[in-house]
Order: sequence, then C-alpha cells, then structure tokens
Amino acid sequence: MRIWLVVLAGVVAAGMALEADVRTPFRFMTLDPGHFHAGLVQKEMYPDVSATVDVYAPEGPDLDAHLKRVAAFNGRRDNPTSWVMELHRGPDFLDRMLRERPGNVVVISGRNRGKIERIGRSVGARLHVLADKPWILKSADLSQLEQALADADRKQVVAYDIMTERFEVTTILQRALVNDPVVYGEQLKGTPIDPAVYMESVHHLMKVVSGAPNIRPAWFFDTDEQGEGLNDIGAHLVDLVQWTLFPDRPIDYRTDVKVLSAYRWPTMIPEADFRRVTASNGFPPSLAARVKGGALEYFCNTYVTYAVNGVHTALNVPWDWEAPAGAGDTHYAVYKGSRAKIEVRQSKADNYRTEVYVIPNTAADRPQVLAAVQARVAALQGQWPGVAVDQRHGEIHLSIPETFRVGHEAHFAEVTRNFLGYLRHGGALPAWERANMLAKYYVTTTGTELSRRGPVTLAKRIAP
Repeated sequence: MRIWLVVLAGVVAAGMALEADVRTPFRFMTLDPGHFHAGLVQKEMYPDVSATVDVYAPEGPDLDAHLKRVAAFNGRRDNPTSWVMELHRGPDFLDRMLRERPGNVVVISGRNRGKIERIGRSVGARLHVLADKPWILKSADLSQLEQALADADRKQVVAYDIMTERFEVTTILQRALVNDPVVYGEQLKGTPIDPAVYMESVHHLMKVVSGAPNIRPAWFFDTDEQGEGLNDIGAHLVDLVQWTLFPDRPIDYRTDVKVLSAYRWPTMIPEADFRRVTASNGFPPSLAARVKGGALEYFCNTYVTYAVNGVHTALNVPWDWEAPAGAGDTHYAVYKGSRAKIEVRQSKADNYRTEVYVIPNTAADRPQVLAAVQARVAALQGQWPGVAVDQRHGEIHLSIPETFRVGHEAHFAEVTRNFLGYLRHGGALPAWERANMLAKYYVTTTGTELSRRGPVTLAKRIAP
C-alpha cells in the first residue's frame, strides 16, 4: 500500500510539474556552467519560469560543482528553491542544445574564451540569452559582439549581460545624487592625472560564497581563457560609469570614448595556495610557462585611464589573495562635480560596510549641499523608504536601512527579473543598452591590450 502511495504521489507531482510548464512561458537551459554565477541565477524561483532547467555540459568538476550549488539552494532551510535539473551530458553540448531546444532562455556563465560564439549561435537559433561578463576578451571580437546584438534585434530575442552592480543600493543612490545638479553641480571633466571619476574594486581569489569556500577551476587562472582584471571586473566598472554619468543615453565607442593609458601587474600565487583554491594537485601543464620560482605569475590586475564624452576616468582593478578578517571584496567610487564629490566607499572606519558620502567642495557650499541632499533623499522615499541623511566623520552621509542591504548574491535574481521583464514586453533591449555594451567592451578589451605593451607597474590605491 505504501509503495502505491509513493508511486501515486510521484505521478501527481509529475502532472503538476507538467501543468506548471504549460503555464510558464520561459524555461531555462544552462550551458556549460563553469562559473558559480550560473548557479546564483537559480538562487530564487521566478513565477513565470519553469521549475525544470535543462543543463547541457561536458562531464567534469565544473558541472558537479554547479549541481551541488543548486541542490544546496533546494535543500536550504529558509525559503528553499524547487528546481528540477534535467541533465544532458556530453562533449557536443552546444550542438545538442541548439538541436533539442527544450527551453527558450540560455544561461551562460563559464569560460570566457569563445563565449561570444556560444552567444551568437544561441541568438541565431532565436533563443534569449542571459550571459555573465565578460562576453569578449579581444578588441578584434567587437565585430562579433555587434553582430550578435544586431541579430538579436532582428530575431526579436534578448541578449543581456549580467550587470549586478546596477542593483546595489549604494550605487543607485550615488547615481541619483550625481544626476541632481543642486547637489552635485556640473560634471567636472578632470585630467588623466586628476580624473573626474575614479573607481577601485578590490577582489579576492580565495573567498567564501553561499557559506562555503569558493573552489575555482584551474582554467580560471589561465588569462587566455578567463581574461585579465580589466576584462572581467572592469566590465562592471565601465558599465557603472556610463550608467551613472549618462542615464539612458547611448554612447558610441567610435566617437565618444578614448582609451588613454593602461598598465598591469601580477598577483603571485604559491603552489600551496593554488592547490587550496582549486582543490587540485598543483599547477597544470597549461600554466607551466607562467610559473616562476614555484609561484604562478597571474596577471589579474589592471589600471586604465580613458575619457568618455570628455570626462576623464580612471579604473583600478586589483585581485588580492584573501581579504583581511572581517572584510571582503571592496568597492570605492568617486564622482567629482562642481559643487560636491559623491563617494561610495568601504573602509575600516565603517567596518567595511558600503556607505554613501557627499563631500561639498568648499565650506561655503556645505549648507546648500546639505539642504539639497536632504531634499533629494526626501524625494526618494517612495522607492527607498527610511533612507536618511546624517553626519559621519564630518561628512554628509546617507543612512541606509538594513532591509536594502541584500548583498551581491541576491543581485543575480534582481538582474534575472529585469531580464524577464524585457522578455515579457516585446523581447527587445533599449537602444542605449546595445550601444553601451559595445562601448563597455571596447574599453575593457582595448585597455587590456594597451596594458600589455608597457612595463609592469603596481598601481597606487586611493580608497580609504
């Protein structure tokens, strides 16, 4: 009797899943998930997305790690997910996915070399694409990116990159203040030596994700496969500069952007640390040429200066080994206006929490700037209730309620919901998104290539 009840329950559950699939217009297919960001897309459920996800990938540790990550989301105590994973294993995973097409949305997060070919072929098959950055590593591939975006328009599908930092509350508030002339004044142009925009984003190779040590595949440390610092993290920074300074405005990389200088330097990784972060037996043969004195010379750090619509910008993208106790990845961004600077920063003084500060340029400006910040924050209460203005360290500070500090991992669901919104409303990106994606990857690829021509130099850090 008990066996028949179990069978009956399984039949009912299968029927309910089938019925849900009929009702849900979108079904994900995950392609070769080599990076943990692919799993973070599934950290939450979405009401109009099928619970069944088809995974097309070769056998190996990348696939195993992805399945374990999703299983952990399904099995967690609080707000568990209910994903059903359909596996399609084999070396012909891309061709097989395009042939079988059980879903209509492709999620791509993994190896970066060759990613644009996978995106282009998926778009050519009339599939929507949600892909992690970076899409390209070389400026020679800009034409492929441009073609993929044009094909997406023509075939009425959406190809969208996962720009999580647009959904961080501090960058949203910074953007609002930069675009308030009463607070900020006019945008300064700056110079290559004294840029009007400076960003510094420090990441760490050894870190904890979803409560567990993040084991990175050995190929992550092959810059021909993964890219360098500006290729990867730099994509977020360039995107934020454009998104903040020129909201909803297209930028033509051919006329509006000029890359001025760039240099790079390595993080040296001893073999014992490499074994720890990769759970491997040591350096693979593919990295042998980059091992010096028993340590891997990993070129993951880049400093670049460029101008966008005449605004001089500098980006500093370092990867350290491991964060100090109590700290993690850090982000610093300053925009300079004629009345005030708007800063987002994480410092020891703030216990490494990300905070927003407004610093008037002169003491005489302070009363007017303070009143303007208070008025702007009051106008934002409908969207960000409880955000307040106070004084901290002698500067104007935005106090942000804890409910809005959701963390980096939660931003993947926010990006996905935004992407699904485009799918529901006509299947097309705004024109500025397409133009600015090209501008973004023009800076990251051109800057990376320029950095390889000069001497190896260690950038000075400015963040407090």
